[in-house]
Amino acid sequence: MEHVLDNPAWNALISGNSNLSFGNEPVKYFDKDVSPFAAFRENSAENFQTLYELIPEGRVLLFISPVEMEIPFPWKVLNCIKGRQMVCDIQTEQSELPLKLIPLTDEHIPQMLALTKLTNPGPFASRTIDFGHYQGIFDGDKLVAMAGQRLHIFNYAEISAVCTHPDYLGRGYAKQLLIHQINRIKTASEIPFLHVRCDNDRAIKVYESLGFSTRREIYFYVILV
Repeated sequence: MEHVLDNPAWNALISGNSNLSFGNEPVKYFDKDVSPFAAFRENSAENFQTLYELIPEGRVLLFISPVEMEIPFPWKVLNCIKGRQMVCDIQTEQSELPLKLIPLTDEHIPQMLALTKLTNPGPFASRTIDFGHYQGIFDGDKLVAMAGQRLHIFNYAEISAVCTHPDYLGRGYAKQLLIHQINRIKTASEIPFLHVRCDNDRAIKVYESLGFSTRREIYFYVILV
């Protein structure tokens, strides 16, 4: 039986993120200002064609597959990113450091966009904040680190956009934000998970130190209408 994390975007779009979902019965996607993810109930050429007919020309989408696959014409594949899907199923909460975490709101969006553009933790747009639970660390009025939630799949919650300004690395900010997110998710009786590039050894080591283990490899296809 297929696990809900094998088709994460689809299962988020029909469950915890259904309020942000567009599309029809077999094909769903997020608004471009929220996230580039699109997904299918079943990965078929017919559904790729349906998506092609639904999406405006020139839009770049992100499609997740648990296996390597051929993306059918007329889609153009701009990139394929090999990643790890990691799950934290350790039950104990971890101690949080005495750092002040600030809930991020719409007023912080310009700084969030600037920080993600600088650090490139993954796709982040003007309404990605709508996924919720974003927390930041500030130096004065300057946002220097943040993390939040992205895909919410039944009882699984994805930690995302974990990033720190290059001038503030080595201070444990990302780890503190991660611990906060892990504890928040577990308090809600849910299971934290995340995605990371296979070549991001530094991040993988941090995640493993916090109790994440690799569930499977997964592929992110950047495709263009």
